[in-house]
Amino acid sequence: MTAQAYRAELLSVPADPAQGGTIRHYADGLMVVEDGIVVAFGDHADLVPRFPGVPVERLPGLVVPGFVDTHIHYPQTDSIAAYGGQLLEWLERHIFPAEAAFADRAHADEVAGYFLGELLRNGTTSALVFATVHAQSVDALFEAALARNMRIVSGKVLMDLGPETLHDSVETGRADSEALIARWRGRGRLGYAVTPRFALTSSDTQLAGAGDLVAAHPDVLMHTHLAENMGEIAAVANRFATARDYLDVYDRFGLVGPRSVFAHCVHLEDRALARMSEAGSSIAFCPTSNLFLGSGLFDLAAADRHGVKVGIGTDVGAGTSFSLLATLGEAYKIGQLRGTTLDPFRALYLATAGGAHALGLADRIGGLQPGQEADFVLLDPAATPLLTRRTTSAGLAEKLFALQILGDDRAIARTYIAGRCAWMRR
Repeated sequence: MTAQAYRAELLSVPADPAQGGTIRHYADGLMVVEDGIVVAFGDHADLVPRFPGVPVERLPGLVVPGFVDTHIHYPQTDSIAAYGGQLLEWLERHIFPAEAAFADRAHADEVAGYFLGELLRNGTTSALVFATVHAQSVDALFEAALARNMRIVSGKVLMDLGPETLHDSVETGRADSEALIARWRGRGRLGYAVTPRFALTSSDTQLAGAGDLVAAHPDVLMHTHLAENMGEIAAVANRFATARDYLDVYDRFGLVGPRSVFAHCVHLEDRALARMSEAGSSIAFCPTSNLFLGSGLFDLAAADRHGVKVGIGTDVGAGTSFSLLATLGEAYKIGQLRGTTLDPFRALYLATAGGAHALGLADRIGGLQPGQEADFVLLDPAATPLLTRRTTSAGLAEKLFALQILGDDRAIARTYIAGRCAWMRR
């Protein structure tokens, strides 16, 4: 077994501070990694006698767990900053044509490699990722992630009611999904997600089949969109006139459960939130895309009242940055508009261990706890002149908050996957 120790300022928030979770901070800390797994995380003076002979690398900056992006679309990488329109119009104008190009495997390979490079450059080590309706779009992403040893969860999009250039059938959607699960199950650090795009792009038969897939494979997630935009919600209500609400549509097809991750959830009533809590489902809060498309302001306090698990999603390409630091800054502003204040330590939790909990991976990632995988990020509080000026004499909370409000990819000095440096700022 090979061991490596890292000496740095260490910070981890493995449990929700809003519920009494402890903040683990060591100004002069030591993290010991063996074969990609954290074996010790604590004060340098306390730990160093326990590991004689283990090489120690000094890291200048703040070490935090790798970021966990709970909702992002890799085929929309080239559609980021696409002008005009709210959700349904934006999809028709920009996104569906862009995703149709993923019928070409070479195109999917090129975008997948670039996309994962952007994640690493922004400190994201794990992500729940939308692919496209094409099975080869999943193969391309998984092959690229396997080569980088990243923890990526994805799946073929199901949309038999999609546009002519971007749809499957009930039969092909089910067969392709089953084949992908069989092909990729247990390989590297990959996971599968059954992925109906949203209620409007699948027939009742396909939605029922998606529920059957989730039930048949207890190791997969279910990933879709919910209550993002008022126009979308009205269209869903028109089609499913007897449903109690948008969540109830999914519930009728067996898609609401402990492995379900619903992106957005901007416009949910108490009944739906209570049902999500009861089922153990999770929400991916996507602040930059909700602002960019004019969808609305997510109510984190309401989700908290009902005890619903929440993680953070960049939602590229409607989202406007791959950086979860920048995304946390927008989450803070949404909270201000809603009359609540997002504490910087809780924000870090949502982007790390909170995301891991949302994806059912909290035993493996998100907290840098002994026994967890050693995915971590070295943050540089002096990455820009303004950050340097703002953080030089700041305390921990103030420094962390400044990184979330003023930081972006420039504040990422290094990204480590399973204890190995996967990206370094030049």
